[in-house]
Amino acid sequence: MNGTMKAIVKHHHGSGAELREVSIPSIQEGEVLIRVKATSICGTDVHIYNWDEWSASRVNPPYVFGHEFAGEIVEIGSKVNNFSIGDYVSAETHLVCGHCPQCLTGQSHICENTQIIGVDTQGCFAEYVALPASNLWRNPEGLPTDIASIQEPMGNAVHTVLSGDVAGKTVAIIGCGPIGLMAVGVAKAAGASQVLAFDLNAYRLELAKEMGATATINSGESDPVKEAKERTNQHGVDVVCEMSGHPVAMDQGFKMITNGGRVSILSLPTTPVTLDITNDVVFKGVHVEGITGRKMYETWQQVSRLLDSGQVDVKPILTHHFDLEEFEKGFQLMNDGKCGKVVLHP
Repeated sequence: MNGTMKAIVKHHHGSGAELREVSIPSIQEGEVLIRVKATSICGTDVHIYNWDEWSASRVNPPYVFGHEFAGEIVEIGSKVNNFSIGDYVSAETHLVCGHCPQCLTGQSHICENTQIIGVDTQGCFAEYVALPASNLWRNPEGLPTDIASIQEPMGNAVHTVLSGDVAGKTVAIIGCGPIGLMAVGVAKAAGASQVLAFDLNAYRLELAKEMGATATINSGESDPVKEAKERTNQHGVDVVCEMSGHPVAMDQGFKMITNGGRVSILSLPTTPVTLDITNDVVFKGVHVEGITGRKMYETWQQVSRLLDSGQVDVKPILTHHFDLEEFEKGFQLMNDGKCGKVVLHP
C-alpha cells in the first residue's frame, strides 16, 4: 500500500514525541500490513517518551514507537497463508530468532536475540503497522478493540501471577499501575485467598478495589510489611508480585514474603536495589523469578480464555480514550498516575 499515515514519532534524543506524517510501511513476503484500530500506552512507552537512562541506552530515534494494539489486516505478503485480509488481530511484541538455545527448548519468551516492536523496530502508534505473520494473534470478532489492545500487557500480568500456584494462597501485588491492576484481577480469578494491593497512589488503589483486591494499602501512610504480616497471622504472604520497580518497595516485598514463598519480579528498577539476601532470601528459602514477556503462546491462550470467560473484567482499568492526535494528554495522565490504561484511537 502506498501513501502516508499519521504516526507518533520519537523524534529526538530527549523528552517528548511528535505527531508526523510518515510513509505507510511496506511489507516483506512473510509479513502483513495492519490498520490499527486501537493502541494503548505502556509503561515502556512512557520511559521512551520521558527519555530516561534506560531508553537513552536502548532506542534510536527518529522512529515510530508503541507496541500494544488491535487492528485489521489490509495486506498480506506472498508467503503468508494462515491469515487473510480482514482478519482482526493483535500481536505478540517479542520478535524472536527461533534458533538460539532458548528458542530451541521451548523458551522463546527469553530468546537471547529478542527484539521488541516499537522499541527496537517500528511500532504501532500509527494508522498502520507491518509485522511478521508469525507474531499475530487472531482475536474473537466480538472482543472490543480497546480490550483487544491490552492483551499483551495483560499477558505480563498473567505470566507473573501464574508462574506458580496461587489457589488458596495470599498474594501481594506491589505497584498498581495498569499491569499491577490486571494482576489483581488475575490473582483473584485464580483462587487467591487474599489479594493485597500496595501503592502510594490513592486513585489506583481505588481501581485495585474494583479489580477484586481484598485489601488496599497505601504504602506512604502505613508500614506495608506490618500490614502484610497482620493479615497473615504474622507468617507473611505466600506470593509477592513486584510491579513497582522502586528499590524500597522491592525490599519490602522480600521482607513480607513467608518462608518458602515466591517472589515474581516483572518491574524494571532504574537504579540498583539493595536487599538483605542472607535473611530475606537464603534463610527464608525464597523462590525468586524474573518475568519477561509472555510464554509464546501459552500465556496468550490463558489471557484469551480469562477474558472470554469473564473471570477477569478489565473494563475498570480502561479509564481514558483519546484520538491519536491527543497523545500528549495520555502521556501526561500516565506520568501523573491519574489513569488506569490509556487507549489511543488512530
